[in-house]
Formats: sequence, structure tokens, C-alpha cells
Amino acid sequence: MSAREKLTKILLPILILLIGFGAMRFLVLARPAPQKEVRDNPGLLAEVMRVRAGDRTVEVTGTGTVQPRWEAHITPQVSGRITHVDPNFVAGGMFKEGSLLFKIENVDYKLAVDRARAALAQAEMELAQEESNARIAKQEWARLARDETEVPNPLVLREPQQKKARALVSSAAAQLKQAELDLQRTKVTAPFNCRIRSEEIDVGQYVRSGTSIGVLAGTDRADIVVPFSLDQLRWLQIPRQGAQAAGSPATVKVEMGPEIFTWTGQVVRSLGEVDPQGRMARIVVAVEDPYHMLQPVDDGKPDLEVGMFVEVTIEGEVLSKVVAIPRSALRDDNTVWVVDDEEKLRIKPVEVTRLEREAALIRQGLNEGERVVLTALQGAANGMKLRPIEQGVEQ
Repeated sequence: MSAREKLTKILLPILILLIGFGAMRFLVLARPAPQKEVRDNPGLLAEVMRVRAGDRTVEVTGTGTVQPRWEAHITPQVSGRITHVDPNFVAGGMFKEGSLLFKIENVDYKLAVDRARAALAQAEMELAQEESNARIAKQEWARLARDETEVPNPLVLREPQQKKARALVSSAAAQLKQAELDLQRTKVTAPFNCRIRSEEIDVGQYVRSGTSIGVLAGTDRADIVVPFSLDQLRWLQIPRQGAQAAGSPATVKVEMGPEIFTWTGQVVRSLGEVDPQGRMARIVVAVEDPYHMLQPVDDGKPDLEVGMFVEVTIEGEVLSKVVAIPRSALRDDNTVWVVDDEEKLRIKPVEVTRLEREAALIRQGLNEGERVVLTALQGAANGMKLRPIEQGVEQ
């Protein structure tokens, strides 16, 4: 290969590269410069709510277990063999006040009544005899007395004998009343509207007086003992000893699967002591007619049974001119985020009167109609541009 051919092979690629570079440079310089465009920042999308000041009832929520207001051990006052038991006298059975529970054999007690009546008749006859003897003795004394001013001996007029006879009549009458009372006590009745919690008798069984054979629980009212912190008590109306004011109203709630059932109750008293471990005070909430015995219902609502674990919400003091916001809208250091007229975020300190389960009650710091930010924003700062959407309004 000649020198010319070698030079051509070397220079030709270089020439091609130079031509390509020049063409590229020309195209770049010939391209028109892009126009600068200033884009408007719409701000972060945030849900907001307009606040309104108004009256707000404080709600205090706690939990407790249902227990009967009245509970009694059934103890017969006489001994004997059981001759009859009501079929409903079993655990869970319901009775109204005065209903017969069971009977005790009464033959011996009927005989005791007959003996007592006979003894009373005998004592009354002896008293009549003594009174007759006393009249005769008084007449004899008046006829034989030599001195009208002389006071006769009480034994002469048979006054002690009359007192003894009257005492025997009173004793016989008391024994008759006791025998009749024992006869009545062979029939044991419900002392109040109740439910049988437990029983230990059957027909033919011999029972002794003073021995507990069953436990009854009242059905007219149920009590729920609910512990609260001392700070929560200041919002509640708790009846004091001798006071006429009614306690705070309450709502008792039980969740059963997909359904929630409620009952109306009322604070009736405090147990008057603080738990030394949890430092909690215990309040008693009463619910009337938990078993619907006084006012039956047919809407499928269950009974408020003893042992149920329930949630209790008590309505306390009414706060005036407060703003209620979702608790999640309250930020660190008791501040809230609001949107000003320029759609910018402002951080405002507020005075919190009370924190509830889902709400924060603000006394000062928010003005009527201000828009509070509900959305959690990363890196929130004063002046941040926002695109607010009012709660419940679709965009």
C-alpha cells in the first residue's frame, strides 16, 4: 500500500467526525431557546372544618360490671319437711314480690295454734273468775269493815291474783300470735321482685330454721360500679348524703356482635373511697327495671343481666361558648393548624378545657368560623400554601 492510500485511511475518518461535530453544533445553535414558564404552586391538599362556638355537655366514659341492687339469702324461720316447691324455683327463675316459693309441712304448726287458742281460753276463764272473786271480796269488805277510812289489804281484794290472771291472758295471747306466725312462715314468699341465683332444696327435704337454702337477686334495679379518676369527678353531679339534687344522667351500652343496645341510667352515689392502688374513685350508676319485668318490651332488646361488662357514658357539666374539634386536630404543645384568608397555614396556640375520647374542647384561641386543618401534614410550618377542602364537601 502506498503512502497516499495510508494517509487517506487516516484522514478520512477524522474528516467525517469533524463534519458530524460541525453539523451537530449548527443544529444546537440553530434551536430556539425555550421560554421560561412560572408555574403557580396550588398548595398541599388538606381537609378543613369551620369551627362554631356553643354549649357542650361534658361526657365521661368508663366501664363496669352489672350487679344486683338487692341480694338476699333465703333462710326459713321454721323447721320442717318441704311439701311443695314452685316449678320456677330454679336458678334463673323470676318471681314477683309476694309470690310463693315453697311450702313447709304445717301440721305441727296448726296443732300448736290449736293448743295456744285453748290455753288462751283457759287463761281468759281464770281471769273472769278472779275478777268475779274480786268483786265479791270488795262487797264483803264494804259490809264487814268497821272503819270506813281503813284501807284494805290488796290481797283481801284479790288485786295480785287479778294481775297474775291478766298476765297469763297476755302470755297466752302472745303464744297464740307466735303459733299463728309460725304457721304463716311455713309458706315462704318472695320478699321483692327477684331472680333466683341459686337454690338447694327439693320436695321431701327437711330444712332447719336459720339455714340458707337459696340466694335471690332483685330485678327492679341494677347497679354498675364505675371507676373514674379524681380529675373526671369534677365534671359530674354526684348526690351527697342528705342532698336533694339528682345525679348526672348516664347511658349504659352493651355491644353484642353487630348490634349495640343501650339503657338509661343515673348516678346515685359514690362509694366514698379511693382505690389506694389505682387512685380511682368508684361511682354507682343505677338502671331501673333491667329485666323488663315492670315494663315488658317486644323489640328483641336483651335483659341487662348481672355480670355483664358494660360501657357507661355519663353526662356531666355543660360548658358554654367552647369550640369542639376532633382530638386528632389538636397538635403538639396545645396548638392547632388553621387556614387564613390567603390559603396559608397558621399555627395557633389554644387553651384546652377538656380532652374527650374523640374531641378536644377549646376555650380560647379559635375564632368563630375559622378553618381548622384536619389532615396530618409533613413538615407543616407557618406560611405553607394549602389547598383546603371543607369537611363533607366534594371537590
